[in-house]
Amino acid sequence: MTMRVLLTGWASFLHGEATAGDVLSLRAAADALTAAGIDHRIAWSPGFRPGTLHLPDAPPEDYTHVVFACGPVHGPQVRSLHDRYAACRRIAVGVSVPDPEDPAVTGFHRVFPRDDGGGTAELDLSLGAPVSPTPVLGVILAPYQPEYGGAGRHGDVHEALTGWLAGLDCARVPLDTRLAHEDWERCATPDQFAALVSKMDLVVTTRLHGLVFGLKAGVPVLAVDPVAGGGKVTAQGEALDWPVVAASDVTDTALLDARLKWCLAAPVRPPAHPPSLAALVAELVGPR
Repeated sequence: MTMRVLLTGWASFLHGEATAGDVLSLRAAADALTAAGIDHRIAWSPGFRPGTLHLPDAPPEDYTHVVFACGPVHGPQVRSLHDRYAACRRIAVGVSVPDPEDPAVTGFHRVFPRDDGGGTAELDLSLGAPVSPTPVLGVILAPYQPEYGGAGRHGDVHEALTGWLAGLDCARVPLDTRLAHEDWERCATPDQFAALVSKMDLVVTTRLHGLVFGLKAGVPVLAVDPVAGGGKVTAQGEALDWPVVAASDVTDTALLDARLKWCLAAPVRPPAHPPSLAALVAELVGPR
């Protein structure tokens, strides 16, 4: 039989997990086999990539070799590969080996570890795979705002907006304008939050301050008003001369796609004139 390799990893198991490192390592292994002219296929978990090759659909007799890439080598799921593909030569590459005597480890004919303390550790496979640049989207969603009563469409708007976001080829970063000094997951000062927003390629928001902080940092903003008929996000968008998607239009994915494309290409200039507080001062102290 001509050599044919089945590439596997933790992202292949029904009850495994697909981490960025696991998937990138499988990509690196596949690229190496392709460059060497070696026939191969990758088995994916049906929960991660439905519609692709899954382990139950990869008969052992169709393969000469099984390669397990990345992650720790331990447990019954890895051992199941040895049972199912007993007639194949089995190789683990770029893996961690917590217990060298574990049958999950000893079942391989050859192991190339990444955690060998003897100075012979292999570089992690993910270092060798190319990645494509993708936009980074900071997502700032408003909480339910009871002051808008029945006009608030927050639940429906967020469901449609996040469903659309989930289908984009982008990195999504949830951001929260709420500050906290004792919660490491949140910013403690507005300066920290402004610095965070400034690192985004785009902000997607239903919050007024998502719009304001984005434009203040020179970052384009895809703003959606979660209030039917328009609330403070729409009003602030008009004041800043920046377009805002109405709550009633959030299910129009073609509109969202077009607005996203426009935002990513739009030059953003922070507001030239900060708001004047002269009226407040005059109210407090009177004309001078």
